[in-house]
Amino acid sequence: MWTKPPGFPSDTTSQFRLLNHRPQAAWSGLIGAFALIYCQCLAVAQTPTVAEELRQGAEALHQGRLEDAAEAFTSVTKSSPQFAEAHFNLGLVREEQGRNEEAMASLRKAISLKPRLRGANLFLAIAEYRVNHFDKAIAALQKETSYYSSDANAWMWLGVVQLAAENPAEAAAALDKAARLAPDNVDILYHRGRAHLLVSKNSYEKMFQVDPHSWRVHQVLAQADAEADRHEDAIAEYHAAIQIAPKQPGLHEELGTEYIKAGKPELADAEFQQELEIDPNNVLTRYKLGTLETERGQGAKAKELIEGAVRQNPGLKDSAYYLGRAEMELGNGEAAAEAFNRAISAPDTDPEIVQQAWYQLGVVYRRLHRVEDAQKAFATFQRLKDEETQRMQGRLKKKREASGQSAAPSSAPRNPQ
Repeated sequence: MWTKPPGFPSDTTSQFRLLNHRPQAAWSGLIGAFALIYCQCLAVAQTPTVAEELRQGAEALHQGRLEDAAEAFTSVTKSSPQFAEAHFNLGLVREEQGRNEEAMASLRKAISLKPRLRGANLFLAIAEYRVNHFDKAIAALQKETSYYSSDANAWMWLGVVQLAAENPAEAAAALDKAARLAPDNVDILYHRGRAHLLVSKNSYEKMFQVDPHSWRVHQVLAQADAEADRHEDAIAEYHAAIQIAPKQPGLHEELGTEYIKAGKPELADAEFQQELEIDPNNVLTRYKLGTLETERGQGAKAKELIEGAVRQNPGLKDSAYYLGRAEMELGNGEAAAEAFNRAISAPDTDPEIVQQAWYQLGVVYRRLHRVEDAQKAFATFQRLKDEETQRMQGRLKKKREASGQSAAPSSAPRNPQ
């Protein structure tokens, strides 16, 4: 029997079975959808009486008087039984009231009169979903998305229902389309993330079932441990993977990275060297080994490795800083200063690296007897450090306030004189 490895997410599919679970995006747009249909109704209203009843129904809905709205729309469906939009509006009201069977009846009637009425299949699917008719909901949403392929809400709901039906791969595909149409929609991003998480989980479970002794199994366990900061456990799993597949590209690099995090640079060095023997073109390993040699004070070796990695990939992040460190070790002050200035001016340099680059630049300038430049560099470093301290204190204060704790006193109380 397969046992869930540490770090694996719990099964969340059941969360989507709750009948009161309704993605807010579709429901926040319900009134807007109604307003559109209401305008269409007025445009084709056959008599002043029908137009007035539509107006009264819309006003009642906006005021939250759902039964009054239903009464007005019911009257229209009786006086104009072929008026598809009136049946649609009545269905929306019944759905908002939670009277899903009545809502489905009205929406089906609207669809029978006007099969491509926008939103009708969408809201029919939502009602079907609420009563756990997932197959019917999926069928309705597939019609809606085929008629209106640019409707992000329809694709989102198709993904939500596919999740409820325990079809995470199909859900992910629908939600990917929704995200392309509405990339900043938080509801879509949330459901998309859950769908892909379940796809990933299912894939790993299948992998464990097919071959529980595969090196891939040990690799994914190691990655889960690494993400949870269980570095010793990750190291053990990587060793198990390497024992099975000693020449597999990537494994020694990942193990070396874990050794660095565990404070074992000598062992990391050996693993990076082994990785480069297996894959001499692994630019990331070459760069990591170069930064490691920099920290170990091996300037010549570090420079050779980092420059070699940069030739393969000029966009390596923070490479200028580590190259500056290597030049410092070699006593090349001007080259080091030039590299640190590149690191400072690069738009994607990590803030912590920028701060350290200013400090190292100050050291270099001092060695070059550029006193004024050194003072400016050290002052900038101190300013950045103080700003970071203030941000950390602000976050700590907010955290304390959120938890109901009082702020720590700024100084010890004085003894009375």
